[in-house]
Amino acid sequence: MKKTQITIDIELDENNVPEKMTWNAEDGGIEKEETKATMISVWDDAKKEALRIDLWTKDMPVDDMKMFLHQILISLSNTYERATGEEDVAQWMEEMAEEFAQKAAIKM
Repeated sequence: MKKTQITIDIELDENNVPEKMTWNAEDGGIEKEETKATMISVWDDAKKEALRIDLWTKDMPVDDMKMFLHQILISLSNTYERATGEEDVAQWMEEMAEEFAQKAAIKM
């Protein structure tokens, strides 16, 4: 069985606020790639709940965070459709993402 690893290294300030983050994915050829934000979700099958880690650096611009969240919403609709085959629900999710973009005044 093959194993692989994805890691995120986080440098914190004196108040434990992320100042710098880099990530590595050996199989993807990514080494010490800098990022300003990350969101990780894992499924706890025993509790039937999603567990999350949401981190962003203190210098992450608000407009970039809005775009990041918008793109996550779009990708969630794509993931939902691939996982369930329910095109109508995925389309509705994408429409919600576009409404979010309008309400958040995202500049694209």
